[in-house]
Amino acid sequence: MIGLTGGIGSGKSAAADLFAGLGADVVDTDLIAHRLTAPDGAAMGAIAGAFGRRVVRPDGGLDRDAMRSLVFDDPAARERLEGILHPLIRAQSERQIAASAAPYVVLVVPLLIEAGGYRERVDRLCVVDVPEAVQVARVMARNGFDEARVGAIMAAQASREQRLAAADDVIDNSGTLDELRAQVEALHQRYLALG
Repeated sequence: MIGLTGGIGSGKSAAADLFAGLGADVVDTDLIAHRLTAPDGAAMGAIAGAFGRRVVRPDGGLDRDAMRSLVFDDPAARERLEGILHPLIRAQSERQIAASAAPYVVLVVPLLIEAGGYRERVDRLCVVDVPEAVQVARVMARNGFDEARVGAIMAAQASREQRLAAADDVIDNSGTLDELRAQVEALHQRYLALG
């Protein structure tokens, strides 16, 4: 199993989509978290119980902006949220991995370096890397966040140096989509050979 990670705005999703297009099964913990926190999601009862209705949208889903504000300002709140979500995410990801018949699985974990227990689950760790200035520009354009907000998000993640030090494989995503595709295809061949 391949762990795929990278900082916000690095292009993890684009790389994961390319791996999927080549026949790998992609298990994305962010997508699992979004399902768990959607209206009627399995985590919403516990989240509302722990944080109150102020983090619940009128449709019953998670108000991500309200929750983001809470957890950035309060490390104990972040731990409480992680205590609710992480076991559910882990269980769902394990079910998806067990059901896979693909040659290999790509487990996408944005905070793979930071979150305990993921590194041991993967055979290789692939980091999607871009310079920090590129991350900031991409997230500002994609999400409409100001530079300070992007900086706060990045500060809560492992540093670029920490990710690169932990990597078995690195994808440089600072170029074109064709350059990204070529790197993913080369890694795909390597991962098939490892299988």
